[in-house]
Order: sequence, then C-alpha cells, then structure tokens
Amino acid sequence: MWLTGLSGAGKSTIARVLAYELQLRGLPIEIIDGDVIRTTLCKGLGFSREDRDTNIARIALVCALLTKHGVAVISAAISPYAQARDAARVTIGNFVEVYVECPLEVVKARDIKGLYEKAERGEIAHFTGVSDPYEPPAQPEIVTQTHRESVDESVAKILSYLERAGYIPAEVASA
Repeated sequence: MWLTGLSGAGKSTIARVLAYELQLRGLPIEIIDGDVIRTTLCKGLGFSREDRDTNIARIALVCALLTKHGVAVISAAISPYAQARDAARVTIGNFVEVYVECPLEVVKARDIKGLYEKAERGEIAHFTGVSDPYEPPAQPEIVTQTHRESVDESVAKILSYLERAGYIPAEVASA
C-alpha cells in the first residue's frame, strides 16, 4: 500500500493501525515511513524535485525487495509528484495507491510541529502544499478523507478494498 498525501494528513497514523490489523491476520508487514527514511536511507537528500524523486525511487526499491520476499509493505510518504508515484508503481508491481486526502487548511490546523507556519514565513524552502506543489493522484485505488472519517473508518476502507481485490483473505466474523 502506498499512502500519499500532505504532511499531517494522517499517513503514518493510518499506516500504524493498518499494520496492526494486518498483523492480527497473520501477515508479515513492514512500514516504510517517509520521515524515518529521510533520516536514514535518504539522509543528505534535499527537497528539490530531483531529490524528492530519488527519495521515492529508493523507497520503491525497498518496497519491491520486501514484497518479492512475501512481506506486505505500507509506504507512508508524501510523494508529491504523480510521475514519481507512477514510477514506484512500475518498480513495485503489486501497488495499491491510497490517497490520504485532507484539505490544506485542516492539515495546517493540525500542525503541532509548526512546519506550515515556518514554511509560510519562508523558513522552510520547498515545503509541499506551501512553496512546492502536491499533485493529487488521478486514479488512486482508495481515497480516505481524514477530515471526515476516523482513523478506524479509513483503515476499514483500506481493508475492505484489500479483501475485495484478493490481496488479503476476508476476515471471518467470530460466533
């Protein structure tokens, strides 16, 4: 699953709850969180278009390697450019794009780190949604609207899709 959306939209939160639910179903699961990857595998990359594309290409490669060995992977990264997401889809193969949609004014209001304020003051260059564009997915498999639905509702929507698409077995209700 490739979760994409603005900073503060809820990607990491959804990823953690989704991973827990998939683990309960016995699936080996790994979360590739964009914030963590930026401080390790992609340390030293900036926020230019080229560096962002390199960041996404590296995440896609890790996802492809893990899925090749039977691990279900959830990537939670802003991934602002459609072309880079399309390339990730090709690299990974089994790719479910989840657009974690949330209006800019809502993510700004949620911003406990103050990143949007800093970006608007010019203290953070190339900040997605402020001084750099975010290209929403044209045809994601799933759209969650974190300004209108709870985390549990978003996760249930994703699980339902994964069941219908045959990625995971349907959960059996207990008697």
